Amino acid sequence: MSASIKEIVEKIKHFYTTVPNELFMAIILVLVGFSAFGLGRLSFLEESKQTAKLTYNTDISITPSQDIDGAVVASWRGHKYHYPWCSGANRISATNKRWFRNIKEAESAGYTPASNCRGLK
Repeated sequence: MSASIKEIVEKIKHFYTTVPNELFMAIILVLVGFSAFGLGRLSFLEESKQTAKLTYNTDISITPSQDIDGAVVASWRGHKYHYPWCSGANRISATNKRWFRNIKEAESAGYTPASNCRGLK
């Protein structure tokens, strides 16, 4: 094993003696430049991380006595109703939302269940 280490050391010495010093220094300079660039990018990414902020929706006025378990929401201009947590309900503007106490109330108003809201079919 020591013979193979000696061979590696000899190859390195041979490379160092046969390659001109200018080329060797250029290679070292390029490697240092790439390393510095990579470390700079890492520090920039670390600084740009943002912490998540939780906000509460205060637009909904629900009293503790109200039952919202069966509540559904629809758009005044649309034909589908959604559960409040569905993505379709999130796309309806607050001024355009029409609230119903339950599914029967929404269907009696002429609305049909949204296909992208799980649990309505």
